[in-house]
Amino acid sequence: MRFGINILNFGPGASPASLRRWVQFAEQVGFHLVMISDHVAITRDVQVEFPAPFYDPYIALSWIAGWTKKIALGTTVTILPYRHPLQTARIAANLDQLSGGRFIFGVGVGWAKEEFEALNIPFHRRGALANEYLEIIRMCWANDWASYDGEFISFNHIQTGPRPLRKTGPPIWVGGSSDAALKRAVRFGDAWHPYRVRVGWLKNVALPTIKRLAEEEEKPVPAICPRMTIRITDSSLPEHQRVAGEGSLEQIRADLIAMSEMNVPNVLLDTYTGNPEQTLHPEKDWKMLRILAENVLDLENEGLR
Repeated sequence: MRFGINILNFGPGASPASLRRWVQFAEQVGFHLVMISDHVAITRDVQVEFPAPFYDPYIALSWIAGWTKKIALGTTVTILPYRHPLQTARIAANLDQLSGGRFIFGVGVGWAKEEFEALNIPFHRRGALANEYLEIIRMCWANDWASYDGEFISFNHIQTGPRPLRKTGPPIWVGGSSDAALKRAVRFGDAWHPYRVRVGWLKNVALPTIKRLAEEEEKPVPAICPRMTIRITDSSLPEHQRVAGEGSLEQIRADLIAMSEMNVPNVLLDTYTGNPEQTLHPEKDWKMLRILAENVLDLENEGLR
């Protein structure tokens, strides 16, 4: 099992210096992956949760790729409807090339209705848009020339180079926990990337569902690579009141052991609790992640203590 960190690229504390410090911390402690969130227009609904300044994930990750060598880099998640799929396919392929094949393409459909309105994109069609865009992106990565005639996008004889460094393209992690998201992960993804889940639901509901969908679609079962909010408490929390990653160190260890038994290959750790002032004091987040690394994670041996 490999572990990553969701680094905070937004809020009053966000700056080039803070992004560098986040990544340097991740490398120093031994994490395998850093990922960054995505928004294009910081409308009122976005500002409440993820306020400006908001650093673009592709520009920030390209910059980070230039001064790192081994740590994997990803988006959690690219909001697919916000960009033309030809643009997304190209910038993702560019980043995969520039990083030496270290890019992970986390994707989702989005949630901020006002942001969709500002970008003149139909909010109620975001799922259908995402599906068509993923089909186009996959096609562009696999061919030097591409043509497409779909419900939303049509183009003819477009040169796609440079292709991604990896022949099959960057791994696609599909976010979301709805039935539509699970089906999208099966159809287009290498992994399913849910957020804030309960272990029991993951094991007893989601995993059987995604296996059934994969069988129906005659596709491989995508890996499960969850994003887990970390909140360490002094004493155990009631099980019905917590999601995976919250509670005592023993509870978090049990969550990760259960995920390991489900063959989860990657877990993204997220320290953000929704308070923008948190971005001004990342040292508190780093202390919590270091405690977790020293007491639960075995980063050197890529497993659990």
